[in-house]
Amino acid sequence: MNRLIRAPLQPLTYSRWLHLCVPMLLVALWGFIDPRHLWVPALVIAPLGLLPRVRMAEGLQARFLLTPDEWSSGEGAISASSSKRWGDRWRTVLWLEVRMLLAAAAMFATVVLAMATVELLAVALGFPLENAEVLPVVPPRWLAAVLVPLPPLALVTVVHLMGDLVTLVAVRLLGPSTADRLSVLEERTEQLLERTRIARELHDTIGHALTVAVVQAGAARAAGDPAFTKRALDAIEETGRAALEDLERVLVLLRHAGPRPSQRPTLADAGRLLESTRASGAEVDAELDGSLDSLPGPVSQEAYRILQEALTNVLRHCGPVPVRVRVDVTKKGLELEVTNPLPADMEEAGPGGSGSGLRGIRQRAALLGGTADTGPHAGRWRVRARLPLKGIG
Repeated sequence: MNRLIRAPLQPLTYSRWLHLCVPMLLVALWGFIDPRHLWVPALVIAPLGLLPRVRMAEGLQARFLLTPDEWSSGEGAISASSSKRWGDRWRTVLWLEVRMLLAAAAMFATVVLAMATVELLAVALGFPLENAEVLPVVPPRWLAAVLVPLPPLALVTVVHLMGDLVTLVAVRLLGPSTADRLSVLEERTEQLLERTRIARELHDTIGHALTVAVVQAGAARAAGDPAFTKRALDAIEETGRAALEDLERVLVLLRHAGPRPSQRPTLADAGRLLESTRASGAEVDAELDGSLDSLPGPVSQEAYRILQEALTNVLRHCGPVPVRVRVDVTKKGLELEVTNPLPADMEEAGPGGSGSGLRGIRQRAALLGGTADTGPHAGRWRVRARLPLKGIG
């Protein structure tokens, strides 16, 4: 009841009424051609529902006029895509016919109640009304004045109820099919996975750059040597420049605009990671066996990030300590291992590790069908990843 009372004040009532009136434009146009057969437009529009784009046009119009709140959010119970299957096309045909029928009923009610209002108003004002077109009998003047508000109220009620009805029908006939819902879910899943990947990229890149900068700045302050300070500033500059390049590439992905971003770094670029770690004061013993340039792109890129995060963790948690890096590339796969002295407060730590960086290492390896182990091993902290090469292009 409250909805009916508020209906005259709601813009949605009138937008839905406009949606009901639109099909009558075709009937009115046909009335100039053949007023005796006004059912012809309903027959003419039926084949149009078989055109894929007609479903999209009807869906957009229905969302804009029947459910404007869902229009602004970009999601809703009414689909705005073209027909992909014959089932969608036949539902569109049925929608066009039902919409024409509801439009005729709404227009008939609008005309009848509007004419009743005019006739009652004429009688109430004292104008002679010998033959009423709508009123069954001509009431006395005082009674006509009392009844004048009733047809407009009835019209608003009819328009409101018809609007609810046409919206319900639109949801049933123009709503997304099961395949459409699955397609939307797949798209959202891909977006979430992409956002997660971008978050890991930012964590690894910016985290490494900031860690190197902090360690270098602290070492330069403690050393008090101008030559060492210069080397530290050079390392900070080089690491920061590389981080800015990665950040620009990630921001381009987020904006979906601008020039094509530069390629993600690969394991062939591991030299700059090792040099920046050495410049931070750590002794890095690197052993790289196999052809790094021949690695598949996804494996090489993810291996670079795993190495980057492992070296970052060394500097962040242990400082400039001796680090051993081993990379072995064979026909079957790639094995990457980074070990460093275990801090005293972690000697009793269990395997694994719960940091976001360590989780990211394990996730990167799992996405490629590989494995990654992180944790204490033989008195040292070890990060070891095994990535397969078979089936990855």
